[in-house]
Amino acid sequence: MKKIKSTATHTIYEKRSGRHAVKDRRKRWVLGDDKVAVLKAEGLMKAPEPKAKPAEPEPTAEAESDAETAG
Repeated sequence: MKKIKSTATHTIYEKRSGRHAVKDRRKRWVLGDDKVAVLKAEGLMKAPEPKAKPAEPEPTAEAESDAETAG
């Protein structure tokens, strides 16, 4: 692993796979949401943007006329 960045509270490493590893100042590995928060704060990871919902198709003239005759 290659040391990328060292702060007062964390040391950030880059693995050969391109992923990141984080150790705290007690030399314990940081995992999960805490690790994600550290990487986001240091600018090494950005939050995924939510996917846009597909637009609903507008009702066609045939569908409207069918609804009027049925009701």
